[in-house]
Amino acid sequence: MAEQGKNIHSGHRARQKEKFREHGLDSFTDVEALELLLYYAIPRADTNELAHRLLDRFHGFRGVLEAGLDELQAVPGVGENAAALLRLVTALNTRYQRAGRRRGMSVSGSGEIGEFLQHEFDYRNEECSVLLCLDPGEHVIECHLLAEGTSSMVELSAREIMQYVLQDKAAKAVLAHNHVAGVALPSSADVEATGRIYHMLRTIGVELLDHLVFCDGDFVSMRESGHFAYF
Repeated sequence: MAEQGKNIHSGHRARQKEKFREHGLDSFTDVEALELLLYYAIPRADTNELAHRLLDRFHGFRGVLEAGLDELQAVPGVGENAAALLRLVTALNTRYQRAGRRRGMSVSGSGEIGEFLQHEFDYRNEECSVLLCLDPGEHVIECHLLAEGTSSMVELSAREIMQYVLQDKAAKAVLAHNHVAGVALPSSADVEATGRIYHMLRTIGVELLDHLVFCDGDFVSMRESGHFAYF
């Protein structure tokens, strides 16, 4: 009976893989897509039931991909390999999106900058901060990850920021960080720290154009919100 069950699962997996090769992922439901992905971390067991369990636990496909390693491994049937694979998918997507944003691309105004930086924060389940370095014409030079595990501007290293803008020969820069819960609004400590960074960069002739705060697909510009008027 065990051998028969194994053959059933094996045949189903072969059919699902063939379906993907012939028709792509658009032909799959969320359950089927997740089931297919889990094949590569769970080589023998039926992953359909586990896919249902994950989607129910995290309220949909996006929730599964945004869940942390510990949260994923708390679900019965999800081991270290499966959790790592699910987190890898989101990390690879972020890298893919970053690779598609060309060095030298022009970004002007908070709307374009926000759209450019949005992928830095998609699917993240922890807070982080980034620095976008630009040339005099506001073309992208590089985007640097400054910190993970905190969105507080107070904890950012002034030395690291100076190092990146000098390394990139940047004329302008943009700071951004995310909130994993709540709203996309800067704290008073964020505003105060941004002011210090603004004046620090001015001493070497670099203009801090903006500081964007992201949360749940939305973002707020500190400059457009009037905070830069007090720097």
